[in-house]
Amino acid sequence: MRVLFVTSNRLGDAILSTAVLARLLEERPDARITVACGPVAATLFDSVPEVERVIAWRKEKGGRHWWTLWRQVAATRWDRVIDMRGSALAWTLRAGERRIYSTPRADGHRLDQMAAALGLEPPLSPRLWIAQTDSERAAASLGTDHRPLLAVAPTANWPPKAWPGDRFVELIDRLCAPDGPLPGARVLVAGGPGERELAAPVLAAVPSDRLIDLVDRAPLMALAAAFARCDLVVANDSGLMHLAAAAGAPTLGLFGPSREVHYAPTGLTAAWVRAGERADALLARSDEAGGQPGALMAGLSVEAVETAALSLLKASPNRKRPESA
Repeated sequence: MRVLFVTSNRLGDAILSTAVLARLLEERPDARITVACGPVAATLFDSVPEVERVIAWRKEKGGRHWWTLWRQVAATRWDRVIDMRGSALAWTLRAGERRIYSTPRADGHRLDQMAAALGLEPPLSPRLWIAQTDSERAAASLGTDHRPLLAVAPTANWPPKAWPGDRFVELIDRLCAPDGPLPGARVLVAGGPGERELAAPVLAAVPSDRLIDLVDRAPLMALAAAFARCDLVVANDSGLMHLAAAAGAPTLGLFGPSREVHYAPTGLTAAWVRAGERADALLARSDEAGGQPGALMAGLSVEAVETAALSLLKASPNRKRPESA
């Protein structure tokens, strides 16, 4: 069964779409899949045994990227085309079956919306395929220290929706204090390319003997393997938040101008907390926020995040870390 799976160029949406791919492989283990996605998400699919090819194609002006993709896939007759980007591409290809997901404006989590649009039985759960080499890279980054491990992802693709760095620092101090839930924990700081400046306040505040700096220093799936070993991950609403949750780490997502009803982290142990104002009210102030980091997250207090973190840790007190990740 030849399948073309077209998914997002955004990391978070691509991670959520792995739930659809995982369900397909449960139902059709004979599937041979070509994945088309943005470059940032490509490595999500490199280790899927049934994936024969990953086409990482970049967005171009005037929609020319669709023509670029069409030229690479038009010669094949596909048994099924699954388009998670709601494009017209599927209708221009020879295909036995077409399933198209267009992001609706309605409420409901994106995973539930995907299930409804594609005729799949809920719930859907994102899945990561982590190669042994990525587990080994994670193990090398983390070493053999057995102290508790807290991860924070203080960055975001839009700085105004990133919780202020000084509040991350205060949260770390509280959680890692001698009387805190993770006393003396090492702190993994995660971020993507171009995000070191946003993470700088946290990187500067954590003592060097406890700091694991993985801001743009680890391949995506090695970072996922590292997250899987963490006692807690606290992350802004971002692709890294979804990566941590999909890796099985206890994950707390921080929300402000984005809607948790659509993008709350999912997984065995995941939770979210948001700023006091509604997302649409915060978005209405986008112009005045400009590009100022944390401008739309001031309403989320350290106390609120700490309380949510403590509840999440209590919900997973006996979680076993992967042995080799």
